[in-house]
Amino acid sequence: MLEKGKIIKINSDDFTVKVDDDIFETKSRGKFRNLKIKPLVGDNVLINKEDKVIEEILPRDNYLLRPPVANIDIALIVTSITEPNLNLTLLDKLISIITINKIEPVIVWTKLDLANKDELKEIKRLSKYYESIGIKIFTNKKVRKIKKYIAKKVVTVCGQTGAGKSSLINKFNKELNLATDKISDALGRGKHTTRIVELFNVANFYVVDTPGFSAIDINEYTKDEIKMSFVEFKNITCKFNDCRHIKENGCEVIKLVESGKILKSRYENYLNFLKESK
Repeated sequence: MLEKGKIIKINSDDFTVKVDDDIFETKSRGKFRNLKIKPLVGDNVLINKEDKVIEEILPRDNYLLRPPVANIDIALIVTSITEPNLNLTLLDKLISIITINKIEPVIVWTKLDLANKDELKEIKRLSKYYESIGIKIFTNKKVRKIKKYIAKKVVTVCGQTGAGKSSLINKFNKELNLATDKISDALGRGKHTTRIVELFNVANFYVVDTPGFSAIDINEYTKDEIKMSFVEFKNITCKFNDCRHIKENGCEVIKLVESGKILKSRYENYLNFLKESK
């Protein structure tokens, strides 16, 4: 009889699968190699517990190849207001990549205690806009609210170096200091390659730290994918159905940017991402 489980760790050709409260060290069938399907951390699978073999990989909701994980529900984009300085280009790039891969982006502001009045005023303005386009916003002080929001989800944490990703993970549980070290080692923080990827069960959700996620290039995606990732453009009807919102006559997006209803930094990042795309 086959049992349903989730791959929580991969080390070379060894797959750790969690089935309910039990952990099994398994191998995968050779047929996956022939089908050019690579089992990923986060995959839901059917295993033969007696033979300790993965028999089937169930359909994925989404997946990423860098880091190699599947079935991610939410990506927490940890974004510093200062030290390091706010980077809206990186923030919008991560939002686009996450959205294209059918993952929910959630912004977590950090370092608010170090910000001045003007910076706090700007964050309030930005928060209002991002929330208006459907992106959930938290600060790293609202740990209980974040934990409630991500309950029973598989979560990845990404963002700029030094923004406070590991600190946020530690706040999820007082015993997470050791877990954070393990996450860093498992994912090869500071290394170019790694053979081990692991999901950690934290309270009632799974989390994987992804230090390399912010290095993903937008040029892996098409211009149409990038256009669709800017959700505020979707319900706007321009003069031409195939409008790229660049400099076409009758472009309603450009009019909304000029009137201030679409964030200027978002639109400028959109144009830059189009130039980078394949």
